[in-house]
Amino acid sequence: MKKSEAAACDPADSGGQSRPDPDTLDPKYNFRIGIYGWRKKCLYILILVLLVMVIVNLALTLWVLKVMEFSSEGMGHLKIVTGGLRLEGKAFVLDSLIASSIKSRTGQPIVMESSKNLTLKSRHKNGSLSSWIFLGNDRFECLTNSFKIMDDRGVLLFSANANEVVVGAENLRVTGEGGTSFSGSVQTTLVRAESGHELRLESPTKTLAVTASKSIHMESLGGRIKVNALNDISLKSEGGAVKLETSSIMMPLIPIANLSNRPAAYRSHDVYQLCACESGKLFLASPHSECASENDGRVCR
Repeated sequence: MKKSEAAACDPADSGGQSRPDPDTLDPKYNFRIGIYGWRKKCLYILILVLLVMVIVNLALTLWVLKVMEFSSEGMGHLKIVTGGLRLEGKAFVLDSLIASSIKSRTGQPIVMESSKNLTLKSRHKNGSLSSWIFLGNDRFECLTNSFKIMDDRGVLLFSANANEVVVGAENLRVTGEGGTSFSGSVQTTLVRAESGHELRLESPTKTLAVTASKSIHMESLGGRIKVNALNDISLKSEGGAVKLETSSIMMPLIPIANLSNRPAAYRSHDVYQLCACESGKLFLASPHSECASENDGRVCR
């Protein structure tokens, strides 16, 4: 029985083809498919390194998200709201900040601080510079075509452009000890000194001219008015008179002529009395006669 089974299992006895022995094949056809040896070890090491890098990156990403407080509303104190961003706390800008509007929270101030200088710029639609404000160490500069300052009611307080400078305040007060120096003309309706101080209009090197189209009114309620000049002082009226309304007119430095010391030929010439009528008219009289009008006062009429 065993012999018959052995005979049945033998392929040669059954008439089938016999399988070749691998050891008897040609060596050039004898190879194995797969990665073996050092290549397999390098592949496992590379996969392990990539796995470690992925885990580290994932951990760092989660750490950054937690530290920066990322959420669906924004990042930390920076929240995304309708129409823009809302920042609660302080913000440090390392480079330029471009925004169409910056507002503070209701009832809270807004503070902009810089370690060196602060510059605000505005540009035209084509990108050219229109105006800017520079705030630096001990100086403030502004470049613009028109500069205006208004109060909370919208009333103009100060305005400056290439043509004129307008001061809209009720009073313009200059507190410097040296006063105010103008290289050109000054047009105003009123020049008044502060209460308890003197008002002085002075031109140290040139002429001081005070002109008006209608009238000039000088008034001192509690003191005196003093006019000093190196040369002549001229009071001239084209269409009217020069009126001096006062209780007394004093001319203390008028020279007094002594006729006794003059030669006889010049005693009757060039020396007169200056007399005044009650109406204010002035007339000349002889130096030896009384200062009174003649012809029944016709001179004073």
